[in-house]
Amino acid sequence: MGKTNVGVIGAGYWGKNLIRNLNDLGVLKCICDTNAAALDTFRSEYPGVSCHSEFSDLLNCKDVEAIVIATPAVAHFGQARQALLAGKHVFVEKPIVLDEGEAETLIELADSRGLVLMVGHLLQYHPAFLELKRLVGEGELGKINYICSHRLNLGKIRREENILWSFAPHDISMILSLADSRLESVIATGANYLHQQIADVTTTHLEFTSGMRAHIFVSWLHPFKEQKLVVVGEKKMAVFDDTLPWDEKLLLYPHEIRWENGIPVPSKAEGYRLELGHAEPLKLECQHFLDCIAEGNRPRTDGKEGLAVLKVLNASQQSLNGDGKRVFLLDKAKTAAKPPYFAHETAVIDKGATIGQGTKIWHFTHIMNGVTIGENVNMGQNVFVGAGVSIGNGCKIQNNVSVYPGVTLEENVFCGPSMVFTNVFNPRANIRRMDEMRETHVGRGATLGANCTIVCGNNVGSFAFVGAGAVVTSDVPDHALVMGAPARIYGWMCECGNKLDDDGQCPACRKQYDHLPPQGSEASSGLSTAAGAGDVQ
Repeated sequence: MGKTNVGVIGAGYWGKNLIRNLNDLGVLKCICDTNAAALDTFRSEYPGVSCHSEFSDLLNCKDVEAIVIATPAVAHFGQARQALLAGKHVFVEKPIVLDEGEAETLIELADSRGLVLMVGHLLQYHPAFLELKRLVGEGELGKINYICSHRLNLGKIRREENILWSFAPHDISMILSLADSRLESVIATGANYLHQQIADVTTTHLEFTSGMRAHIFVSWLHPFKEQKLVVVGEKKMAVFDDTLPWDEKLLLYPHEIRWENGIPVPSKAEGYRLELGHAEPLKLECQHFLDCIAEGNRPRTDGKEGLAVLKVLNASQQSLNGDGKRVFLLDKAKTAAKPPYFAHETAVIDKGATIGQGTKIWHFTHIMNGVTIGENVNMGQNVFVGAGVSIGNGCKIQNNVSVYPGVTLEENVFCGPSMVFTNVFNPRANIRRMDEMRETHVGRGATLGANCTIVCGNNVGSFAFVGAGAVVTSDVPDHALVMGAPARIYGWMCECGNKLDDDGQCPACRKQYDHLPPQGSEASSGLSTAAGAGDVQ
């Protein structure tokens, strides 16, 4: 197949770059613009290219098989529709159009006529981004936690659109292509400084079904230029900075977070550069358009991709108009059917249980009726929660724990692996004593170590710490550290989980506790104090 002759409508700031690249590729046939002076300049610069002031001349040119549209967004739908109806392939600059229904019309029209419809999301053709996308796709960065994108500058101030529609489409396009799950909701905020109706600065926050988040900050009132995309994964972190020299545009940081005694400790590593083939992204984008026409392929940024970006833009604008109100993008019926928590397919949840948003329930766990579980609770494998139990927000219950009726856990209680609650003091197999059940109350922030036992009828105070294997047979005061069988007090604990010194101060966070008994003194709970205070086990 011979070369594809291309016409360009719109020879302004960005159209000039498209014209230059298409001419370099040897496919530029016509230029259309209403600026007569600009057309005279192009006639001189590109003597073999015809110049026109009427779009109809471009449409009627039989030698032109494809049209590139680089006009204001408000004109995109009408021009793209006419071009497709005239049998021309279309490459339209971002955003594809302003109305989602119009975008669907263009997609259907292109498909029905076997024509290429491509949207100018330039950075999807940048070698640095393509390498980053490959790394993410191959799992080099691990699970992606979040993406942060900054597109900032002083200038290119527009009056036909705000900063969100002017700068953010590129960032949205990149983020959607890196995400491995569906976009669930959008929140956008902004501020107007130069015009009452046009936002100069916006921040947009995207939340995906996998838990991945993305944050986009765009401004044309920034003191310096910044075009940076940061991708933070569980294994590695990547930075794509388009303002740096070519060999520094993509850096990979093998930083990691290690957990030491329950405390996250960052381990920094030297970043390293990734080799990139040197090529102008816009020329690569134009060549991709020509290749798709020649080979009958769908473009990387086809009409459907353009529509997906448009939906995010519209949702962001809706949120912006509502002063940052969250806007959901998933189908409302599907969203309503989806529970606000995660439960593994092997978990059993009886009817009548109430489970808060963000809670996770893992393999072979059974939740009985009447249970109330707060938000962001994590329940490990093989956990049993008896009828009527109440579990507060943020609790973490490790594998093989049974929380029997009569037990109440306040918020942020940690139950170590295989620790034991009881609810009958003197059980016999052949005598029913559930009417003699004794209650156990565990206070906010308490920790119950692995394999410890809390004998029923005894309470554990807030931020108390029960050592591994301890057997609690009396009430445990707030902040007490208890160990052994039966459990005895070995000191006092800070909210952050570190043992206080003799003056009642935490050596880690320096918080002072003047109200607690001095180390080594008798507690009022009935628990005796150990002769020597040991370290936390």
